[in-house]
Amino acid sequence: MKKISEYRCFDGRQLQYTHDSDVLGCEMRFGVFLPPQAESRPVPVLYWLSGLTCTDENFTQKAGAQRLASDLGIALIMPDTSPRGDGVPDDPDGAYDFGHGAGFYLNATQAPWDKNYRMYDYVVNELPEIVEAEFPVTAARAISGHSMGGHGAITIGLKNPGRYRSISAFSPICHPLDCPWGDKALRRYLGDDRTLWEKYDSVELMKKAQIQLPMLVDQGLADSFLEEQLKPETLEAAAAETSYPLTLRQHEGYDHSYFFISSFIEDHLRFHAQYLK
Repeated sequence: MKKISEYRCFDGRQLQYTHDSDVLGCEMRFGVFLPPQAESRPVPVLYWLSGLTCTDENFTQKAGAQRLASDLGIALIMPDTSPRGDGVPDDPDGAYDFGHGAGFYLNATQAPWDKNYRMYDYVVNELPEIVEAEFPVTAARAISGHSMGGHGAITIGLKNPGRYRSISAFSPICHPLDCPWGDKALRRYLGDDRTLWEKYDSVELMKKAQIQLPMLVDQGLADSFLEEQLKPETLEAAAAETSYPLTLRQHEGYDHSYFFISSFIEDHLRFHAQYLK
């Protein structure tokens, strides 16, 4: 690893690193916030997955999560949203919703994407192995995210209930089998067999979940992507069908931006803190 930056922040440390990823076949960058408690003992960890077009820096700089994470003694880990670099294929049309910045937190099976686009394995295995070897953190993990990252947080949490204590999301893509963003990404990354898509669909995974982790989802009702892309009602229906412990909160006047995230991030950190003890 190579340290890129370090800042004092609420008596903790905000850090940024790069490293060579064997899983993704490129150099990756991630952010770390270590609360002051990490100077004397290992602390639990919240992984944050960002959305389309984002990097590791969006949440770090805009969400305002460090103050409460410092008080609660929780480390924050913010990976990038996709593999990047000159050797990593991108959307041939330069679109924002596929390729660089749009890894969708899955393992691609279709060429040329299958060589690098393995964000699922990166988030679930490679990055935590690095984090837990290099930083004073425990194996108590929670996962959260926004939009595409909310999709990633929910699907990864549902598929790995033994690795995480709790799940939360802001404005997640709930049912990618039935929205334009999901159809484009899953078809190109995974091929035309829609049964393979179900492995990365929150609604389908919730219906089959044998172990139910507590989940909090916040959605703004002034979100321009609400009806076409996000469809929280599909996740709510799956939770009702299976008695899944989902708390879905919908907020009048809030949109898809980090103004929304910063307004309610404290609730999410406190939600996770009760399960990370």
